[in-house]
Amino acid sequence: MIWTIVIGIIAGWLAGLIMKGDGYGLIWDLILGIAGAVVGSWLFGLLGLSASGGLIGSIVVATIGAIFLIFLSRALRKG
Repeated sequence: MIWTIVIGIIAGWLAGLIMKGDGYGLIWDLILGIAGAVVGSWLFGLLGLSASGGLIGSIVVATIGAIFLIFLSRALRKG
């Protein structure tokens, strides 16, 4: 559980760097990163993939999930 939060914080920070522009700020990026860790694992599970790369693989999956959440939240905010 603690590692998921730490990985989510790292992922949120990375996603915030990748998804430049109309951001929510550091705190919301970190919160989206933690949620992205859960969403990324779920999305990869739906695709039949897993984060088998250890810590780096988990960070990549969580970052992809966070990017997805940031993208989705920006799309909902505009529309």
